Amino acid sequence: MVGFWTLLEKEVLRFWKVAFQTVLAPVLTALLYLLIFSHVLDKHVQVHGIAYGSFLIPGLIMMQVLQNAFANSSSSLIQAKITGSIVFVLLPPIPYGVFFAAYVLAAMLRGLMVGVGVLLATVWFVDLQAVAPWWIIAFAVISGALFGALGMIAGVWAEKFDQLAAFQNFLIMPLTMLSGVFYSIHTLPGFWQAVSHYNPVFYMIDGFRYGFFGVSDVSPLLSFGIVLACFTGVSALTLALLERGWKLRG
Repeated sequence: MVGFWTLLEKEVLRFWKVAFQTVLAPVLTALLYLLIFSHVLDKHVQVHGIAYGSFLIPGLIMMQVLQNAFANSSSSLIQAKITGSIVFVLLPPIPYGVFFAAYVLAAMLRGLMVGVGVLLATVWFVDLQAVAPWWIIAFAVISGALFGALGMIAGVWAEKFDQLAAFQNFLIMPLTMLSGVFYSIHTLPGFWQAVSHYNPVFYMIDGFRYGFFGVSDVSPLLSFGIVLACFTGVSALTLALLERGWKLRG
């Protein structure tokens, strides 16, 4: 386990040394979203009988958890590949499963730290309760791990920062922004409601929001099962890529 703890410590220190950028900046972004949208819509819009500002916060928290978990593992790998320091991680006899676990756990920790920061920064502005806290924790953990693993795939695949940016802009951003962060899918036309059910991020946010309000568009048990299945599939693919050394070993 020495390799695991060493890699984990390296990854945590990597983002913690620039916490102003990696943790505080996303919290500020989420706070600005809340202040702008709630100021405009809070008095005019309710979702499931919930004030819009209160409805918005769980979506903002989960959005930041996902984006920052993805950014942590993907940026770490692409930087290591470009600078050549990846060789110092690959040379030691560390099993690829340990490599995967350390990177995903570090990504998940960064995502959760940002999520807690967003919660602490925004909870003062609205009435927010935790009806089912275990669902909140479960969805935050599994979703952060899923996007940490997805970030590893992006980091392994990309050979320069442009490709990583394309992955984030054309896949991660649309998946998160079109998943119900700012709205309930019941406000959409029937066709787009059906399309939303093919977006796994929708289930992450919907189940996470259930933990706060006890209402959701889909059963939280079904949502968790879908997210867990996605995590299993993405993890299997990531482990297969690491085992082959695809784009990591020359």
